[in-house]
Amino acid sequence: MVKTNSKHKQGRLSTGWYDGSEILPFGPPRSAVGRWAKISPLSTPLWIIAAERPILCFWSKGSFRYGNGVTLGIYVGSHHTANETQEDAMDTFIQQYEKDIIGHLSGFDRLVLRGTLRALAVKSGMLNYLWHIGVQLKDFGRFFKEKSEQLKAASCEQAKRLKRPILYLGSAKTSKEEMAREIAEADRMEQGLICILTTVELCRSYELYRNREKKTLDLEPRTRKCLYLYHYWMDPVFGFMHGRIQSWFPFSIQVCLNGREWLARQMDRVGLRYQRRDNCFLWIEKGSKAQHLMDKQLRTDWPLVLNRIARRLNPALAEILASYRVDYYWSTHQSEWATDIMFKSSRALGRIYPTLTRSGISVFGSRDVLRFLGKKPQNFPGDVVSHYGARPEGIRLKHQMKANSVKVYDKEGRVLRVETTLNDPRPFKVYRLKEGQSEGPLSWQRMRKGVADLHRRAEVSQVSNERYLGALASIQVDRLLGEVVQGVCQPTRWKSQRVRALRPWSVQDTTLLETISRGEFKIHGFRNRDLVPHLFSAECAKQMKRNLSARANHRLRILRAHGLIRKVPRTCRYILTQKGQIITSAIIQTQHIPITKLSQLAA
Repeated sequence: MVKTNSKHKQGRLSTGWYDGSEILPFGPPRSAVGRWAKISPLSTPLWIIAAERPILCFWSKGSFRYGNGVTLGIYVGSHHTANETQEDAMDTFIQQYEKDIIGHLSGFDRLVLRGTLRALAVKSGMLNYLWHIGVQLKDFGRFFKEKSEQLKAASCEQAKRLKRPILYLGSAKTSKEEMAREIAEADRMEQGLICILTTVELCRSYELYRNREKKTLDLEPRTRKCLYLYHYWMDPVFGFMHGRIQSWFPFSIQVCLNGREWLARQMDRVGLRYQRRDNCFLWIEKGSKAQHLMDKQLRTDWPLVLNRIARRLNPALAEILASYRVDYYWSTHQSEWATDIMFKSSRALGRIYPTLTRSGISVFGSRDVLRFLGKKPQNFPGDVVSHYGARPEGIRLKHQMKANSVKVYDKEGRVLRVETTLNDPRPFKVYRLKEGQSEGPLSWQRMRKGVADLHRRAEVSQVSNERYLGALASIQVDRLLGEVVQGVCQPTRWKSQRVRALRPWSVQDTTLLETISRGEFKIHGFRNRDLVPHLFSAECAKQMKRNLSARANHRLRILRAHGLIRKVPRTCRYILTQKGQIITSAIIQTQHIPITKLSQLAA
């Protein structure tokens, strides 16, 4: 299915972007079946919809192309998935509690990136480096110490020049972030270096080993202790963040930033108002615009940005390595992708949250957790652990599959956060070239830790969050009947036209709701002509067949406008939505409860 000039839904990721010069795609769906065909030249971008994910393509130089020059195949066959006849999971949850929800937002929360001088991170590479610059193994200790002192002096030079604090922490367990924030608040820092905190921690480096059997000196990788330098600063783009560098070879770097902090800077630049507390937003003036800004974070040129940060942490790297040239390889050590559902009040969230978490810990089994994270339960070699407990940010329910996890907790009492944390991306796949190839066919390969696969990591995490929200939507939370039907008892607008309110206890609308809830329509849905015999008498149906079909069509339009039914794509059939199932069931059941029983329940 091809849609021209269409916009993706708020809160959903597009799987590629056109930035004016090239396409940055994720690739076609693994499960796609059907035919692939050429598309005639067009002058406008297209959203190619396949397996629930749109790919933004652009006609360039006579054909649709990927950013690497490979011609893009466009799926135009009749591809069907199980989810085509189901609602979007996140939308289902939002519709179920739409009265209490004011917005939603999906994007990175905590993002930890690591830089490694790969050539120096392995024994053979380090030996090659020492040979290249003419350092013998017997001088290894003195040489490493000189370079370490050179790095520390260069890294602290800016702090000394700006007269910013350089503090040594005797314990690595001291909260460095809290200390840095206190310094920033005391000095009213809005931009620039806040402080440098140093501490001794374990690191991966090298030590000289005397081989008594061979009577030689060997260089061996070892875990040892060294001094780390933590730089905290207010970045004009990312906001509050920090970078850490190891002062001993191979000078590994770790950069930590927060996607919500980054978004706040983005919204400040475009003048978008918001209410923020800690690292979550309680209210945003325009949620769709904020989501668009958050989606733009995935278009970051990470090597360019991170290499700039590396020069900030170690300005003397080129001088230290002398004529030996090696660049940092950047990888994602940990990513937290969060979907925030913002509620109007803490009371609204507090009414449903305890039930959701208690039901989650008792209902969601290991098979469900594997499904959230996109894995099949057959022959899974590992344990799945669920944990329910109180945290400083609120009650948290966490499901863990090896090093990866999905969790839900309430932030500041008003935000329901579902968060997928990926520490090990290897169980997942990404559509790309084979490692080491610059051209050739694309195929599904194991996901790497490198920042090149960060976009796919975000997509996998978003799907995990949506599955989890869909599972939460299936949990029954006691609601007042008046709250459930209030929305449909008011007029609404659909396709720019006013649509009347439903009258749940009138004979006409009750008959309509009972008809669409019939058992024979549960699986395959219903058509206009399926409703006419149930809504109108047989005598009238023979005389006014065309007129009655139009009247049935009008009632279907009312149901669609209120979100009780939806059309099955490429058919003339309709099925009940999740919202429709809840409302029709509640109304029909109350019709058959005696008044005395209702009085007892009310008492």
